[in-house]
Amino acid sequence: MALKEQLQSDLKEAMIARDEVRRDTIRFVLSNLKNVEIDQRSPLTAEQDLALLNRVAKRLIEAIDQYEAANRTDLANKEKAQLEIVKSYLPAEFGDEELNALVAAVVAEVGASTAKDMGKVMPVLLPRVAGRADGKRVSNAVRAALQG
Repeated sequence: MALKEQLQSDLKEAMIARDEVRRDTIRFVLSNLKNVEIDQRSPLTAEQDLALLNRVAKRLIEAIDQYEAANRTDLANKEKAQLEIVKSYLPAEFGDEELNALVAAVVAEVGASTAKDMGKVMPVLLPRVAGRADGKRVSNAVRAALQG
């Protein structure tokens, strides 16, 4: 089932269950999805759906950081609940071992040996990670592999 249909189905379930946080989060994601479709004048591909969900998750993480810095735990907790809902639509994240194995394979594939070769590794690695690990985690794993 495509993401849009899944979200619409889950929205109906959330409305029936009177789950306001889930309902509002799904509406927010659907709104973003619709806006991107309007801008592109075509439906989104699965990769574009994944990229959109990652952007929404990243925005929520940034909002959580800002709310926590301002000591607004009430708002931070609301954003955390929304983030968990958005993450439920994303593929499972790579564990540290999986990510390190993938990084090691790509480093060997491109023949990288020093930190200066990070520019060779990242363009090959990022499409393979495809939303299953945060960019900072990927970057740190590549740095660690090239230094060690």
